[in-house]
Amino acid sequence: MERLAGRVMLMGGFWRAVLAIAAGAFGALALPPVGFFAALFISFTLLVWLMDGSVGSANGGGTSRWWSSVRIGWLFGFGYFVAGLWWLGNALLLEADEFAWALPLAILGLPAVLALFYGLATGLAHIFWSEGFGRIAALAAAFGLAEWLRSFVATGFPWNAIGYGAMPIPIMMQSSHAIGLFGVSVLAVFVFSTPALLGTRRGAAQGIAIAVLLVAAHLGYGAYRIYTAPARTEDGLTVRIVQPAIDQSRKLENTDRAAIFEEHLSLTATPAAAGKKRPDIIIWPETSVPFILTQNPDALVRIADVLEDGQILLTGAVRFEEAAPGMPPRFYNSIYMIDSQGQILGAADKVHLVPFGEYVPFENILTRFGIENIVNLPGGFSAAANRSVLTLPSGQSFYPLICYEAIFPNELASGLAGASLLLNITNDGWFGQTPGPSQHFLQARLRAVENGVSMIRAANNGISAVIDPMGQIVAGLASGQKGIFDATLSSADLQSVRQGVRKDHFWLIFGVLLIIAIVSRFGLVFKEN
Repeated sequence: MERLAGRVMLMGGFWRAVLAIAAGAFGALALPPVGFFAALFISFTLLVWLMDGSVGSANGGGTSRWWSSVRIGWLFGFGYFVAGLWWLGNALLLEADEFAWALPLAILGLPAVLALFYGLATGLAHIFWSEGFGRIAALAAAFGLAEWLRSFVATGFPWNAIGYGAMPIPIMMQSSHAIGLFGVSVLAVFVFSTPALLGTRRGAAQGIAIAVLLVAAHLGYGAYRIYTAPARTEDGLTVRIVQPAIDQSRKLENTDRAAIFEEHLSLTATPAAAGKKRPDIIIWPETSVPFILTQNPDALVRIADVLEDGQILLTGAVRFEEAAPGMPPRFYNSIYMIDSQGQILGAADKVHLVPFGEYVPFENILTRFGIENIVNLPGGFSAAANRSVLTLPSGQSFYPLICYEAIFPNELASGLAGASLLLNITNDGWFGQTPGPSQHFLQARLRAVENGVSMIRAANNGISAVIDPMGQIVAGLASGQKGIFDATLSSADLQSVRQGVRKDHFWLIFGVLLIIAIVSRFGLVFKEN
């Protein structure tokens, strides 16, 4: 290990850059659908040794060495995000004649921007770099801060945060309930980096001992939480999830809308299995209704024809709202609640819109250069000012998360606003049979675990599921599968940890590791002086 570490540290030029990119790309194997979390041990071990080479270089002054560390972090992040997000280009190929020019921006441009956060992380870690495990603490704290910033800077895009690689299965997900995604990310980077200590020996015993304790606590807490959870009962709502698996190219065609609507109705009307309770709630995915529902009263009549007395439909649809005279109308990506009489009982609009998908940032400037929304609506979608909880006539309430709103832990900062269930509707059909839908599904599962409540998830082409508070799948349909499934929820939910408590725990972990890094760095300096 020492010989290998030395070779990596002394590597320079072109091959040093290639190794940094390859290390990041290899780490993406920890993400769905592969889920090989051990890949991150190799990735971060190499990153630490590359950082050692930057810090210890005799060439150039302190500023030059700092920039070398920043470049290594950026190259590492670029490899990680290209390997983890290449599938975003699939959405542009659906209308290739109009958007193919933007493929390099999606496949390379976005990863290049996201990699800036990892460059920032290694730049900060460089300031506190030292011998021993103190440098591991510095790297972990800096990456945790970078992931936290990535969740809200420029509207935020915390997709594939490092912590997800440490939580591929339910027993490994439970720590997020106590310390949140960013707390897990901090500790994950520390643990994944500790093999690097074997290559330099200094601090190896202490660092590895701490890592072993962290892994034991991670797994132990997971086992405790799962095995002490109340037994599942089937005494709550029965829900039916409709997964129509409509090809996105069909949804983009204006000529097939009536047929698409009828496919949803046909699946909804499927009789319950023999001896099973009929569903109380039917859920369709995001933008399932392929026209403006309030302008098509016949569509509401058809919905009423299919629903049995007392049933409620929750469906994704575009909501239309007239604006002031002389102004364009507003369109919202919404969830409608419709009863068996065809009456709209309520709606919830999307709050966190997708840049360049649902709206164009700096629209007045960028549209001059031909940059437009992928979803073609006059003026794009409008964002709701506040999130509306959907309350059923029976009293149960859903906290709605439309599409990628489920990837933002802080979207649930209000403590679910009294809601008892999470509802995530999405249309991942834009991305076909790529890693995108499975990555999105893992992130949605983590929101259920973090908040200690069940989640109902309806996706056009999958993955649809009912997920319990432990992140376990109660029932579901695989990606690309067309059909329906019914599931009866348990009335026994766990007590959730408040969002504020998770934030406090994250900052506590960050602070402890930062102190270790400072003491290790400046304590050694004082000792030498």
